[in-house]
This record gives sequence, structure tokens and C-alpha cells, in this order.
Amino acid sequence: MLHMRAVCPVDLTDQVLAALKEHPGVTHVVLLRGAAVDPAGDVVEADLAREATDEVVDALCALGVDRLGGLTLEQIDTALSDAADRAEEAAPGEGADAVVWEELISRTGEESRLNATFLAFLTIACLLAAVGVVTNSPVTIVGAMVVGPEFGPLAAIAVGLVLRRWDLVRRAALALAAGFPLAMLVTFGAAVVGSYTGLFDRDTLIDAHQVDFVFQVGPFSLIVALLAGAAGMLSMTSAKSAALVGVFISVTTVPAAGYAAIAAVLGQWAVCGLSVLQLAVNLIGIVMAATAVLALRNRRSRTRDLGRPLSRG
Repeated sequence: MLHMRAVCPVDLTDQVLAALKEHPGVTHVVLLRGAAVDPAGDVVEADLAREATDEVVDALCALGVDRLGGLTLEQIDTALSDAADRAEEAAPGEGADAVVWEELISRTGEESRLNATFLAFLTIACLLAAVGVVTNSPVTIVGAMVVGPEFGPLAAIAVGLVLRRWDLVRRAALALAAGFPLAMLVTFGAAVVGSYTGLFDRDTLIDAHQVDFVFQVGPFSLIVALLAGAAGMLSMTSAKSAALVGVFISVTTVPAAGYAAIAAVLGQWAVCGLSVLQLAVNLIGIVMAATAVLALRNRRSRTRDLGRPLSRG
């Protein structure tokens, strides 16, 4: 379930309470009159079944609560209540299958921003991948996959395409377009320093084969990217967020970027080109699959809404 807090003007309070009470997926409604200071008004709290959240939020936004006051949503890990159980049973659909669109937009929007934290994580991940290549260590390569933050912007592009939120698409595309070249440039510089200081041996590195899968582009590169993109979007739009870790260690986006930087330092331009191609295939495949999954879920939710009778209000 989700916990909702609404700050609303006094003249909207009765309408907000009516909207909450008429929905079967809402319970634990609390009214705190005059509790809000800025913006001034009343505070209304309620617990929502996940599958009812979108409808309730849409109803409150239609009243102008989001413009004149504010809405916040928080995940409830544990709810011990017969009323909560009845609300979840009464709400249409399954909670694990429900998409909370405002939550998804907020989450992907935050994770797709080009900021110092995103650049730092991407650069560190790329450097880890380079270390994995230099030491011929698949384990380090996997570590770089987990650290990489690139799925956030990729998911944001998919959300933006499906919902036609071009601001999300532009922001996420900028993060990727600026982030990967910068991370690869820093990795290239570090590799140059390492080669001149004797940190790694050129001949030994060229002969290494355990991590060659990073730049080996083939049909399975696209297949894995499509499956990872689908799993990632399913995870983000449901309560199965733990599956994202599996997505991170399935695709070779960051490792390909790190390998490309190392190959450029060694003058292996064919390998460098293949690594960049691997990076592109993975990025495109993830976005394609994530967009398809999200479009299908969006269509199903719209079909379900069209088939539901209109409320008396």
C-alpha cells in the first residue's frame, strides 16, 4: 500500500474527503483541520491500495489539490489492519501489476538528471570496468555493471516516449550523451597514465580472453538487452524492485565503454569500435524493450479504465 498526504485549501477539504471515501481502495482516512501552514489549509491523510492510487491521484488533481496545495506518496512496507486488507481486496486488479504513473514519472525524472552524482557513479563504474579489463577479471566487470547508473536515464527515455513527455526524453538523452563520453575520457586518461607508469603490461593485456565477451557483438547482444530492458521496466512499474540488480548485471553498457577506452590507449581500433557498437546496441535495445513494455501496460490500464463504470459523482 501507499500512504498519501494531501495539503488542501479549506474550501476543497469536503470534496477531497468525498473523493477518498467513495473509492473502495482507500482506507485510514485522517483529517487534520488547519494543520497546514505553507500553503495554508487542512491536511488529509489516507492509505491507498497500490492499484487504486492512480485513480485517487487523478481525482484529487482534477480538484486542483496539486496546484493549490500538494500531494505526497510514500511506500508502506507493512500494514497490520483488517481495513487495509479489505481495501486491497476491493480495489480492482493486483497490486504487483499496478502502475503508479506519477510515482514512475517522479522516480525516472530524478534518476535521469545530469548532475555530479550521476557523472561520478558513471565514471567510477567505467574505471572499474577498465580495471576488470586490465586485470582480466570478470568479477570486477560485474561490479562495474552494478555500480553503473545508466538504467535511470534509459527508463526515463522510455517513460517520456510513451507518455509524450519530451522534457524527460531530452533530459535523459543529455545525461547519457554527456555522461558516457566524459566517463570514457576520464578512463582513457587514467589508462594512459597506467600504461606509461607500467601499471599494466600491453602484451599481456592484448592476449587476455576472459573478458572478451564485452566487445563481442552478436544477435545475443540485442536479445539480452531487450530482455534486460523488459525486466527493468517491469521492475520499476511494479513492486518487484529487487529484479533491477539482475538487470544491471545482464547488459554490458558500462563494461563496453571501459573496454573502448582501454582499446583506444592500446591502439586496438577494431576492438574499440566493436566496444562502442556493443554499447550502442545495449542502449538501444534496453530503450526499445522498456518502451514496448510500458506502452503495453499503459494500454492495458487505459482499457481497464474505459471498461469501468463512471462514478456517480
